[in-house]
Amino acid sequence: MSSQPEARRLLDAALAEGPAHAYLFHGPAGVGKRSAALVFAGELIGDPERVVRRTHPDLYVVEPLGDQIRIGDIRALRRDLHLRPFEAERRVYLVFSAEAMNEDAADALLKDLEEPPSYAVIVLVADELGPLPETIRSRCQLVPFRRLSERAVREVVSARAAELELSDNQVTALARVAGGRLDRAERLLDPGGAERRARVLGVARSVYDDEAFEPRDAVRRVLEGVEECGRAAREAAEQELEQLDLPNRDAEQRRRRAQRGAEREELLLALEELAAWYRDLVVVAAGAETVAVHADHVAELAEDGAAGHARGAETAAELIREAWRTFEELNVQASLALEALFIRLRRAFAGARAAA
Repeated sequence: MSSQPEARRLLDAALAEGPAHAYLFHGPAGVGKRSAALVFAGELIGDPERVVRRTHPDLYVVEPLGDQIRIGDIRALRRDLHLRPFEAERRVYLVFSAEAMNEDAADALLKDLEEPPSYAVIVLVADELGPLPETIRSRCQLVPFRRLSERAVREVVSARAAELELSDNQVTALARVAGGRLDRAERLLDPGGAERRARVLGVARSVYDDEAFEPRDAVRRVLEGVEECGRAAREAAEQELEQLDLPNRDAEQRRRRAQRGAEREELLLALEELAAWYRDLVVVAAGAETVAVHADHVAELAEDGAAGHARGAETAAELIREAWRTFEELNVQASLALEALFIRLRRAFAGARAAA
């Protein structure tokens, strides 16, 4: 966890001085919270290898099967909480995606956060603090995780550069596109990720450069990548479920949640790449090539800027950021919302050219 110094300092102190009864790891997705929670649990229990494999009897893990952690999940945890450790001196309870607890589940957990057994350590892991009641947050020691620096992500990408035959500019671009998230960096390094990125950037250019541009075709090309990620996540979840004995209904909920989560992440990433492309059009046209996100496409960006396509790019980037916020906050139908977005983008560039 060298890339998360504040979290490392807090957890090292807990291991040296004795842990609190409850922790709340919080921060953006894809920055290592889950793996850090398992490592921390392994140190507390004294058997890191079995804990990371989730096979130690003194580790108890809760995570949503569908969209929520429900009261039944927390009641099961509470029953287990009053069993003394089987092998270690402590029992550790990990609640992943804690922000997904519904109100009843959060209320039930609160009782055990107030007076847990002396041998129990509860670790909540959440991408967002907002959905968690203040009563939950106030009873946990907060452990913040931040987006990783470009340098930290670049080190991960650089380790694969020779294997994938990446140029320095490609390494820089992938580190910047990842936006401080290792999960995105890994996805971009996958051959499928490279194809999806090329498809999205092709769409970005076609908005202003293709006289025959069709919004519906652009939507189809973006959603192809979204659906690919969903299928891959569902297959990965299926492999994990082979090791678990879950009822069919619960197993299907877990598969669907993995699929929907991957689709949402890929859609948000595609929108961020589109916005970054239009921002890059502006900065490259202004002579600031060194700060371009898509550092491996500076030649195309310079060519497009010289052709006058940078006009309207700032407006286009803002339209995409608005769409990103809508997708991030609301449950909207992707195909219709994307089609409306591409129509507005086309008009923004056309209007800017006409005004010039």
